[in-house]
Amino acid sequence: METNTQNKGETLVEVKNLVKYFPVRAGLLQRVVNQVKAVDDVSFVVKKGETLGLVGESGCGKTTVGRSMLRLIEPTSGSVSFQGKDVLALKGKELKDVRRDMQIIFQDPYASLDPRVPIGESVMEGLHIHRIGTPRERMDIMLETLKKVGLEDYHARRYPHEFSGGQRQRIGIARALALRPSFIICDEPVSALDVSIQSQVLNILKDLQKEFGLTYLFIAHNLSVVEHVSDRVAVMYLGKMVELTTREELYRNPMHPYTQALMSAIPVPNPRLKRQRIVLKGDVPSPLNPPKGCRFHPRCPVAVEKCSQEEPQFLEVSPEHWVACWLAK
Repeated sequence: METNTQNKGETLVEVKNLVKYFPVRAGLLQRVVNQVKAVDDVSFVVKKGETLGLVGESGCGKTTVGRSMLRLIEPTSGSVSFQGKDVLALKGKELKDVRRDMQIIFQDPYASLDPRVPIGESVMEGLHIHRIGTPRERMDIMLETLKKVGLEDYHARRYPHEFSGGQRQRIGIARALALRPSFIICDEPVSALDVSIQSQVLNILKDLQKEFGLTYLFIAHNLSVVEHVSDRVAVMYLGKMVELTTREELYRNPMHPYTQALMSAIPVPNPRLKRQRIVLKGDVPSPLNPPKGCRFHPRCPVAVEKCSQEEPQFLEVSPEHWVACWLAK
């Protein structure tokens, strides 16, 4: 799929035909007997200054997309372009320089922090690696960044186990922000937090975006959260992109049956109103052996014979609204 027609504004990141298969090995010689098709031909662009939400069920490939973009795991094929540079072709110092501008906030802040190191040192680690400033200047940047996320100077001397979950997530945000990147991948940054803490972290992210002109890829499975933070939303199912459009259009007019089912599960804040639930039958198929044709057709309530035989293309069915469905018009 060509994505340049999606680009109505200035493109910061362009992902084309991204594929990531994980080999399955068996036997004494550990030969490859199958492939887990975690991400299979995904394409999209992220525009400068926007928040692109990436949603879908657990195991659909959202996190794999984000980590492949940063080469934390090496993609099987495809291309990732950042400010016109092919990230997958870079090596050595060039790759290191690009990674300074592309950061990630991990889903589990405790697992991503070294328990033996004070959090001030963790936040400064990137500054050391990229040799930014003098030791005094690095300290000043670290303390300033901690204040940006609502922490105090004395917190820098404490260890990760001394903080709550919300505070640890703030530390993860501070560590990503310390290098002053232009693009941050937020990998389910609030999924493990209480609702009250979620709103605080989301507001911090939005405030930082305004202050520093940041661009986010916001990975989540909570559609209410995505609606709050995103400018555009992309929906994934079993390693494939099934819908991509603006936030307003997606929540007003979801076209793909899978998106419609997700939307029907969003709680309504008014107890007197009842939303008509679309309950999907069966389980998500295995990425080891995805269904022929449209990958959603075994669970789709409106599938026709063509859906089980031919895979639909990811096409622009209306301005800025991309859908992979035979029935979308």
